[in-house]
Amino acid sequence: MTFPQAPALPEELDKLMRRMRLPYMRKAAPDVLATARAQRWDPAEVLRLLISEEVTGRDAATRRLRRHSANFPTGKTLGSWRAEDSTIPEPTQNSLITLEWIGRAENLVIAGPSGTGKSHFTEGLAQAAIEKDLRVSWFTLETLSAAIGKSKVDGSTARTVARICRADLIVIDDIGLLPVGEDAAEAFYRIIDAAYAYAVPRATCDSASDPASPDPPHRTPAALRRRGLHRQRYPLRM
Repeated sequence: MTFPQAPALPEELDKLMRRMRLPYMRKAAPDVLATARAQRWDPAEVLRLLISEEVTGRDAATRRLRRHSANFPTGKTLGSWRAEDSTIPEPTQNSLITLEWIGRAENLVIAGPSGTGKSHFTEGLAQAAIEKDLRVSWFTLETLSAAIGKSKVDGSTARTVARICRADLIVIDDIGLLPVGEDAAEAFYRIIDAAYAYAVPRATCDSASDPASPDPPHRTPAALRRRGLHRQRYPLRM
């Protein structure tokens, strides 16, 4: 069954919406106006629906842009996370999923060997943060070191660090896979030090061989210990 197509917008109204950059309102307007005429809606209701369409569209576009800017590694979400397979207690997982710890500017460390789901769970939390209209910056220790190293060439390190710290959540993945060199340790410290000043929460994935043991000093930058990053630390086991 085919339904009659709503009449197009008057040319002048279409031009005004284009000029005002209201793409989502312009897209919804023909159907909304046709329905409003047929059902004799109150003008205020028509305005409410059209403005709601624009706001909803812009919010969705903002989330897509923030998700792209975050540079997530896989696109995994909590929808594919199997909570029952994790060694983190389920009540604790549920508490972390609320993301209230971000609002309290608390830090999170998830530690464990490779293959225990550290990155998956952390990426799921970060994706959920974007759905709540928060900004996320995602790095591995290697990409963070490269970004800070590149900024040294043109003297833009301070601006680069400030830009990263404008996020509501900074994630640093793959800590402890390899011994930490001086450049990586310096990059990590710069972000931790600046984020501490800005009160930006950090979530890190630490690949310590024994998640129950203290952080190996040759693998975890000293900034972790100096800035008290281990306020919430959750070990994962195979």
